[in-house]
Amino acid sequence: MTPRQPSESVSGEPAFLPQPTPGEDGGSGKRPVPSTQPQPAPTAASADPAPPAAASATRPQASPASLTSGELDRLRRGVHHDPHSVLGAHRLPDGDIAVRVLRPFAESVRVEAEGLRAELIPQAGGLFTAALPLTCIPDHRLVVTYDGTEHTVEDPYRFLPTLGELDLHLIGEGRHERLWEALGSHVTTVGTVTGTRFTVWAPNALGVRVAGDFNNWDGTSHPMRSLGSSGVWELFVPEVGAGTLYKYEVARRDGSLTMKADPMARATEVPPATASVVTVSEYVWSDQSWIRTRSERSAHEAPFSVYEVHLPSWRPGLDYRALAEELPRYVKDLGFTHVELMPVAEHPFGGSWGYQVTSYYAPTSRLGTPDDFKFLVDALHRAGVGVIMDWVPAHFPKDEWALARFDGTTLYEHPDPATAEHPDWGTLVFDYGRNEVRNFLVANAVYWCEEFHIDGLRVDAVASMLYLDYSREYGQWTPNRHGGRENLDAVAFLQEMNATVYRRCPGVVTVAEESTAWDGVTRATHHTGPGGFGGLGFGLKWNMGWMHDSLEYMSKEPVHRKYHHHGMTFSMVYAYSENYCLPISHDEVVHGKGSLVSKMPGDWWQQRASTRAYLGFMWAHPGKQLLFMGQEFAQGAEWSHDRGPDWWLLDPAYPAEPDHRGVRDLVRDLNHVYADTPALWSLDASPDGFSWIDGEAAEDNVLSFVRYDDQGTPLVCVSNFSPVVREHYRVGVPDTAGEAWREVLNTDALSYGGSGVVAPESVKAEAVAWNGRRGSIQLALPPLATVWLKPV
Repeated sequence: MTPRQPSESVSGEPAFLPQPTPGEDGGSGKRPVPSTQPQPAPTAASADPAPPAAASATRPQASPASLTSGELDRLRRGVHHDPHSVLGAHRLPDGDIAVRVLRPFAESVRVEAEGLRAELIPQAGGLFTAALPLTCIPDHRLVVTYDGTEHTVEDPYRFLPTLGELDLHLIGEGRHERLWEALGSHVTTVGTVTGTRFTVWAPNALGVRVAGDFNNWDGTSHPMRSLGSSGVWELFVPEVGAGTLYKYEVARRDGSLTMKADPMARATEVPPATASVVTVSEYVWSDQSWIRTRSERSAHEAPFSVYEVHLPSWRPGLDYRALAEELPRYVKDLGFTHVELMPVAEHPFGGSWGYQVTSYYAPTSRLGTPDDFKFLVDALHRAGVGVIMDWVPAHFPKDEWALARFDGTTLYEHPDPATAEHPDWGTLVFDYGRNEVRNFLVANAVYWCEEFHIDGLRVDAVASMLYLDYSREYGQWTPNRHGGRENLDAVAFLQEMNATVYRRCPGVVTVAEESTAWDGVTRATHHTGPGGFGGLGFGLKWNMGWMHDSLEYMSKEPVHRKYHHHGMTFSMVYAYSENYCLPISHDEVVHGKGSLVSKMPGDWWQQRASTRAYLGFMWAHPGKQLLFMGQEFAQGAEWSHDRGPDWWLLDPAYPAEPDHRGVRDLVRDLNHVYADTPALWSLDASPDGFSWIDGEAAEDNVLSFVRYDDQGTPLVCVSNFSPVVREHYRVGVPDTAGEAWREVLNTDALSYGGSGVVAPESVKAEAVAWNGRRGSIQLALPPLATVWLKPV
């Protein structure tokens, strides 16, 4: 590559004395070829006397290697789009080789190659240059002196781009499904030289430089080159390896510079520090059997009960590897099939849920390294527990050092001011219509599943993505091209994300936290609904309506519950419109809402009894289950990120410990009986799997229904939400007159802290028509309790 002709230059000579190869030059005056043997570098003093005739004949009289003031100024200000065209080694029009190095704080710079040692001449602005009479561009190294100490380094500007045309094409098309392999920082070997390739998308920047602990956080000496129209900037920095801290110094169009963390960083400093970290994974997985078999049965046709965990506070003080010793054992013992982890991706405030993400590709460093997080996931898989993570593509924070106005423009956020900011959270909304932004998020979903073996993504705040007028008043939003309120770009993004994840990652499930009546959240993307949209393609959807209605019912005094009876039955009107998960999540136990048990009316016994009855009803209701940590043992206090669950309640020395242990024992039995009873999960998404026995017994505060498996085997569930024993309560059962039924679970059992109103070993069915059925049984319904029965 031939550099631009300089219009201004500074005279000078390199202290360069190439030695003629013996027997080949003979003093003929031809330009000598550098010896293949290294020669000692002459000092400035040794360069002053007249050189030998051969060298004198070819010694340059002035240095044409310096830059124009304009070129140098662009480099110094960090706005040069192609620093490789002027820095490094380049052939000059007269045939000499120009070497240019930008090291503002260096005392001296020397070039070394095979048979060559040459001092470069200091120029203005930290530029060191020389024009060397060489026949070819050498593979050279630099010897840079700072404070009297020499440092031998490779020249970053002697390497070709390390990102291929296919990568750039896919990035531009928004179709690079493994984007994290192309962008970000990657330890790479080019030829025989190992270093780190830095690549970042910043299409509107005037220039980008890499700054880090390897250059004292001054990016002047490491400007990146722009790779054509792709908007990608690239630089290979030799001898920079894992553990290096770095950021990008972005020159914006207003002339300002800003330091930005890498959007594609796969590791970060521990907050509140904000630097990105070069990382190399050395983890070896041992969950091959889990990954191979997890796709044998789809989530909505399999047992699926989730323990939701806020990782930093579950056991405060434990890191990923310490959690791997305790969490899998605890979850496995309680019988949950999955854990849902939050927060995973890096975020600014450690006490939060992690929903304001600043590094989408980096597990939070508060608890360890990315490999440490892999160790935790692997340990859960070895225990037979699936891993879901909370994923937040709906919005991102405004932190100056993160994604906001990354290259000085609205890059990741929507360019329309009426759309860009989320009014509820003071965050920014992604521009889902931009190829590169959509690619950033779709690839991120794939990244967690492929690189960290995540089994599911629970997608937060889906409703805020789907509607242009979400939390906005009239005049605060712009209708779509059809005049509607649907965010068409967000719909297309969610469809692409789901389709890509399900195609690439067999067995992974995506779960939508979606609180509206949007049609087809869990319908396949290629099936068009009555609204004209294809399905969003999620595997499951949180049933927020069931959660709100049922908790509202349970919060009432039993004497008033009959007036809210429909709150417990309405969910069955729409139960099969989607594949549902029933969440008692973190959102319901913070910000003054209180814990699950504290929502229940009455004295302490009644609160616990209502909690047990509610959990028994929840586990029998069509849909999957999710329970936030601490609720499994009836913690009375609201969640606190500082102390986490109140584990001391389970200390045998605590007088009320049996009360809390009883609820936890019930949750364990609910999960184990649930997993062993296909009627409770195999037809979750089919009306064939459910039938009311009596959903209208409001005066009694009783609900009864039957669940069926795909072979027709029934399970009867009866919930009594009144505090009285209902003797001789007749319940119609499936047509199995003459058969007996037995309790397989009773939340009033003494072992759970109940009153002990339990049925004998079996209850005989009678040929007495009841509840529209030919046969029935008589039960003593325990107070504030749920009973499950199976045919003997």
